[in-house]
Amino acid sequence: MAIKKSELYSSLWKGCDELRGGMDASQYKDYVLTLLFVKYVSDKYAGKPGALIEVPDDASFEYMVSLKGDKEIGDEMNKAIGRLAGANGLKGVVDLADFNDDSKLGKGKEMADRLSNLIGIFQNPDLNFSSNRAEDDDILGDAYEYLMRHFATESGKSKGQFYTPAEVSRVIAKVVGITRDTRQDQTIYDPTCGSGSLLLKAADEAPRGITIYGQEKDNSTAGLARMNMILHDNPTAEIWQDNTLSTPHFKNPDGGIKTFDFVVANPPFSDKAWGTGFNPSADEFKRFEDGVPPSKNGDYAYLLHILKSMKSTGKGAVILPHGVLFRGGAEADIRRNLINRGVIKGIIGLPANLFYGTGIPACIIVLDKEFAQERQGIFMLDASRGFMKDGNKNRLRHQDIHKIVDVFNRQIEIERYSRMVGLEEIKGNDYNLNIPRYIDSTEPEDLQDLEGHLKGGIPDRDIEGLSKYWDICPTLKDTLFKPAERPGYSALKLEEAKIKSTIHSNPEFREFTNTVRELFDQWHDNNAALLNNISPDDHPKEMVHAISEDILRVFAGISLIDKYNVYQHLMSYWADVMQDDIYMITDDGWLAACQLKEIVGKSKETADLVIGKRKYKADLISPELMIVRYFSYEKVAIEKVESELESLSQQMEEIMEEHGGDEGLLNDVTNDKGNITKKDLTARLKELKHDPESDDERAVLERYLELIDKEAAVKKQIKDATETLNIEVLEKYSKLTEAEVKTLVVEDKWFRTLCMDVKTEVDRVSQELTSRIRQLSERYATPLPVLSSEVEELSAKVDEHLKKMGFVWN
Repeated sequence: MAIKKSELYSSLWKGCDELRGGMDASQYKDYVLTLLFVKYVSDKYAGKPGALIEVPDDASFEYMVSLKGDKEIGDEMNKAIGRLAGANGLKGVVDLADFNDDSKLGKGKEMADRLSNLIGIFQNPDLNFSSNRAEDDDILGDAYEYLMRHFATESGKSKGQFYTPAEVSRVIAKVVGITRDTRQDQTIYDPTCGSGSLLLKAADEAPRGITIYGQEKDNSTAGLARMNMILHDNPTAEIWQDNTLSTPHFKNPDGGIKTFDFVVANPPFSDKAWGTGFNPSADEFKRFEDGVPPSKNGDYAYLLHILKSMKSTGKGAVILPHGVLFRGGAEADIRRNLINRGVIKGIIGLPANLFYGTGIPACIIVLDKEFAQERQGIFMLDASRGFMKDGNKNRLRHQDIHKIVDVFNRQIEIERYSRMVGLEEIKGNDYNLNIPRYIDSTEPEDLQDLEGHLKGGIPDRDIEGLSKYWDICPTLKDTLFKPAERPGYSALKLEEAKIKSTIHSNPEFREFTNTVRELFDQWHDNNAALLNNISPDDHPKEMVHAISEDILRVFAGISLIDKYNVYQHLMSYWADVMQDDIYMITDDGWLAACQLKEIVGKSKETADLVIGKRKYKADLISPELMIVRYFSYEKVAIEKVESELESLSQQMEEIMEEHGGDEGLLNDVTNDKGNITKKDLTARLKELKHDPESDDERAVLERYLELIDKEAAVKKQIKDATETLNIEVLEKYSKLTEAEVKTLVVEDKWFRTLCMDVKTEVDRVSQELTSRIRQLSERYATPLPVLSSEVEELSAKVDEHLKKMGFVWN
């Protein structure tokens, strides 16, 4: 049975993390990713004549397995990796990590054990890359992404810059125009490529392939990038190690800068040493004709290099701090020249704290030479408020990515989010591109009504501010509000506690609820056949793309519900549950994937089903799903007995409350922990047997003992019934037909969960309206004169009390 991919990746990280000891994650990643590389090329190419990568027998992963426990394991691993590098022209690329460094890996047995255990982690049979990317199952890519994100998170400040968050990389790839139609002979270049993460995510958007170029200043990071290109099936990618600004590597035959179809970059922010090694004022490549950037800030140096590296029809995108949008001096002159040339297509403001190594907010500047001459404006988008927390960083959600890309590529103007800003307006602002100058993303101020506070009544202006709700439910406003005693103000018709129930009972709101359900049913009908016919030949990532795009289409036209929120429900459920489920089904088939796995040995796995001492794990179909569909009668019977147990417990608590404590009748049978046992009750009753003055105590003790006996009997009844039910459930798993499995998984699990998730959007609508009405009602419920009168009345009472106490309050 296939392991869940999410469990595989998390166990991989956990194992690696435990073995790193006190080493910084930015250093330990080199060891882990090097071994990941050896494992990958061994699975993919070992023993295959003419393969892209030659894997000598004494440089393969199997050879490294044979070194486990060897006291010279570190030195032998270095030699093996050296042989692999030498056979493939990868010297200085895959052999940078020193596996014999006792200052990092320990000495003697400590090193041997640590390296042996690290090799053992990659021996997991589920971590098999031999058919990687077959059926769109990119085990390596997903495992790599998981490790890189965690390495970047764990690395110290400024050491996580080797990695651009995958979500930002996807946005960049999509807004520069890399699509499924991009040709393999088209080119993409990253002048500050780091580990290659931005290039690789961009390449993922081009399934037919794209020709990759990258340059990176840091030697070890450039080696990591070249290694990662091979790991991600891009072995022909050209990665060069050198300083891009002082020594650009990619040139035309005439010596000029080579140009590309797409250029993307996440350069170091505000690089103070960008001019080292060359004279920018006399740049032989004429990159700074629009102005020479400040000597202590290289943001525009990288942007100008990118522009020079773009073809005449080229597209580009660069991540830079917001300062480039408004700083003065030389940067203002460069910005003015670029705006007048029309090469800036758009600006996307991102949330703060997205990037590893810095918490400052950044933006994506999108460049386009092809339509520069006709450009009459710059499309601006403020996406700074759309994110989720992920540990100590912020992270773009699926819905944030999709909305940014949709709105930017279609140039959709949305209030407080995006707009096309004309060049004349920009010139009127002295070429300042600071996004808040053009888009006010803050929520409108909730204005207080002075007359409402003085005289009471809810301002009609505030009620009309809820017009989006009244448009859907026209009669609801008159059901909730009535005119106040003076024009322009209204009063609530009912108690605040009844607002929500009134909304839910409104016929038009019920119709709205039904419409949402009908839309979900439409999406269900559109995709049920696809999900019911999953087979080993299916591509899970293409499948989720299809069903998620369809849910956006279906929910596009309904008011009050944000289609991107609905989309996020699906994508979150995909990431948490459906993805693992579908991969298991494509790997094992419906019947095999649903079977229980017995937990053996000292595994710490949580059991889903327990029968005696035997424990079982359910990955695809939980026992709860089985019980709801096939054993509901038995479950109801157990719940009935459980309610009896709850009643008994309540009766015992009532007796304890009445007769407990130091002076209570239960004092002598209550132990130090506050418990009463049958043994103590029996002993005490024996003592009181012939004491005529203890009738009351005896009666209480006998009643409590009776309840204890009943409780024990009911608990046994529940245990026996649960055991019997669990046995029946276990037997049913082995008898399930494929049709039954599909019903349990597709209908009872996936669609039912998603239906409930979508219903929360309807609940959110009613809750927001309820909260706003309650807020307005409470705000203006007590006018100022009434408040003043109450204050005077209370003050008078205080004065009277003070006088009685002998004080005079002036």
